[in-house]
Parts: sequence; structure tokens; C-alpha cells
Amino acid sequence: MAKPLLYKPPPRWQMWAYLGAALLLHGVAVVAAIRREAPPADLSTLPTYTIEASIEQPNEEPTPPPEDVPLPEPPPVPEVQPEFHEETTPPPKRPLNAKVSPVKAPQQAGPPRQMSIGQARAVAVSMPRPNYPYEARSRHIVGNGVCVVTVDPGSGAVTNATMAQSLGNPILDNSALSAFRQWRFKPGSVSSVKIPITVTMSGASF
Repeated sequence: MAKPLLYKPPPRWQMWAYLGAALLLHGVAVVAAIRREAPPADLSTLPTYTIEASIEQPNEEPTPPPEDVPLPEPPPVPEVQPEFHEETTPPPKRPLNAKVSPVKAPQQAGPPRQMSIGQARAVAVSMPRPNYPYEARSRHIVGNGVCVVTVDPGSGAVTNATMAQSLGNPILDNSALSAFRQWRFKPGSVSSVKIPITVTMSGASF
């Protein structure tokens, strides 16, 4: 019957031999690489040159002053016209030799400023006679005078009565004025009436 195979390690001297051979080969490779490097170049034999350089500054010319550049003129301002303007028609031209006649104001026909008693009778509506007061009659007082009455042209009524000449007694004057203030005329016929009056014992007359 065959015996089983068992692993046997190599002897130690063989291991040391392998290690020494490897170190020897490594050393040979290192020496060969050192020898292959080229020696440094000798630069002492090369000639030397000296170069002198100078920088020249350009001549600076004075800067001329800036020229006055004329500014452009501003555009004209547009004229603003009103939206609405009133059209006026010129008056017609008159010929130079034309004569201008003054325009006369229309004259309004009105009542005369003052009438006499004879003229006033024609336009009178009511003319009551003045009373002869009893006091004056008993004392036999008489007299002559003139009364002026003012008439409203619109209504014809007397608006005022005054004695332009007194009858000589206040009683007779008041009686005459009281009667004449009641007179009435046609409207628009008279504005003033002058009334002469006489008072006697028989009564007043005008």
C-alpha cells in the first residue's frame, strides 16, 4: 500500500541563495543607471556679452487748449394759438365826403308844462268850487289870490297845490287849497294849472 504524499519545505540555504541573487541583481541595475547619466556641461568656456539698453522718453509736446465748439442753436419755440378766436367783422367803411347828420331823439308828445284856467277847463273832469267859510263870511273877509296845482300826467290827479299869491287870510287860503286838491283832469292832458281866485261876499270865483 502506497504512503500519502506530505509537503516538505525547501531547505534554508536555498532561500538565502535566492534572496542574495535578487539583491545582487538589484545592485547591478542601480549602478548601470548611475553610469548612464550624462555628466554636467562645462559652461566656463562660453563667451560672455554685455548689453546696454537705454529707454528714450519721447518729447512731450504741450497739449493745445480745447477748441470752443459752438453749441447748436435751440429750435424756435412754436407759437401757441388759442383754440378759439372770436371773429370780428370790421365796420363798413364810410365815404370820406359823406355828411353825417346828427340823429334827433324822438320827441315825445307830452302835456304842456302849465295851463291857464281857461285852457284847463276843456280837459277838466272834476273842478269843485272852494267853500266860503262861515267864519270868514261873518267877518266879511274877502281877497284875491293865485293858486298853482301840480297834476300827475298818468292819472290826471292833482298831487300838490300851493298859493303863489295868498288871499290875505289863512282861512280863505286853506279853503281854496282843500278844493283844488280834489280837481281831476284827463290823463296826459296837463301837468300844471295856474288858477287866479277871487273871494267876495257872494262866494269864490275863478
